[in-house]
Amino acid sequence: MLSASHSEQTDVIIIGAGASGLMCAIEAGKRKRRVLVIDHAKNPGQKLLISGGGRCNFTNYHIHAGNYISHNPHFCKSALSRYTQMDFLALVKKHQVAFSQREHGQLFCAGSSREILNLLLSECRDAGVLFKLSTKMEKIEQGREHGFTVYTDQGNFFCNSLVVATGGLSIPATGASPLGYNIAKQFHIKVWPPHAGLVPFTLQPEDKEKLSGLSGISVDAIVNNRGQRFRGNILFTHRGLSGPAVLQISSYWQPGDELTINLLPDMDLADELKAKKQHPQQKLKTILAEYLPKRLVTALIMSDLAERPLQTISHSRLREISSRLQQWRIKPGGTEGYRTAEITVGGVDCDDISSKTMEARKVPGLYFIGEVLDVTGWLGGYNLQWAWSSGWCAGQDA
Repeated sequence: MLSASHSEQTDVIIIGAGASGLMCAIEAGKRKRRVLVIDHAKNPGQKLLISGGGRCNFTNYHIHAGNYISHNPHFCKSALSRYTQMDFLALVKKHQVAFSQREHGQLFCAGSSREILNLLLSECRDAGVLFKLSTKMEKIEQGREHGFTVYTDQGNFFCNSLVVATGGLSIPATGASPLGYNIAKQFHIKVWPPHAGLVPFTLQPEDKEKLSGLSGISVDAIVNNRGQRFRGNILFTHRGLSGPAVLQISSYWQPGDELTINLLPDMDLADELKAKKQHPQQKLKTILAEYLPKRLVTALIMSDLAERPLQTISHSRLREISSRLQQWRIKPGGTEGYRTAEITVGGVDCDDISSKTMEARKVPGLYFIGEVLDVTGWLGGYNLQWAWSSGWCAGQDA
């Protein structure tokens, strides 16, 4: 076994060449620290390239701690205030990357995600950052007095500061693994059980059969669960439910939970149907089709009721119909899992990490940043902003 004295020496090793790792590398390099980024992938920024549908939703104008899920909800405040969305936007403008604003303050590249990756790599070059890619990490040993030795299949490396920027378990096709959680556990740091977030739902067999014909339909709706509510499109798929509102609520959902969905959020359907009784011969399905796709009406309203003229339906029954569409209750069978999840909920316990520096409280010189931590953002650029902010903070200290 090689000792630290037989290893290549550097100041900072960052495990993971994703968004947070690259940001940390840039900042540590600016401080004249010798920085080495190690990643098992052939190329850096694999997940970054596919983010935002290839357009990279790199931040959001409206960043607030309330946009994040964590067992320690105050943890993210310091980093988000020290390196803000406007700070990253200034970097985007410095590199003349064209961008556009979409709904809810989301900022996307006008071109492709590669422009964001290129600006990060350009900053890394300017800061003297070195990379060791296609490199498998085998184990980590902590020095008796200080520092860490990282053993890999491409040699062994000794550093004073070790930064874990390995991400979560989402999208395993990009190389996601539990490595970061295993490192935390090695150093006796608590890890909250991870699960898929920002992920489509699958349905119970009975609901899947009933709703199978709705694949491709998208409607504006409000989805409620566990005291949270999100408004946006929901998309019926051949497997279940997706779309922005569904992805948002999925990060809060727990197995066995029932969702409540308002498919007509801008009206009181019961009152509307009562008013429509001035056209008494119209069938219920004809009137409902003015507001919702016909296939959706057919799937949710019993056929014998849908075929009846409006005048034959009592006020109390109309209220039941209204409730069926505006308080539609459905219990998902599960989620599509990490394969399609955009983020991982849970992770390294923030109570064990300094909110200012991202350093482990019990292990001097060991840092955790980005998705590996128990900080999960909403859909809309919040997770990348957390990567920039947490990476920046660690880069000031590592």
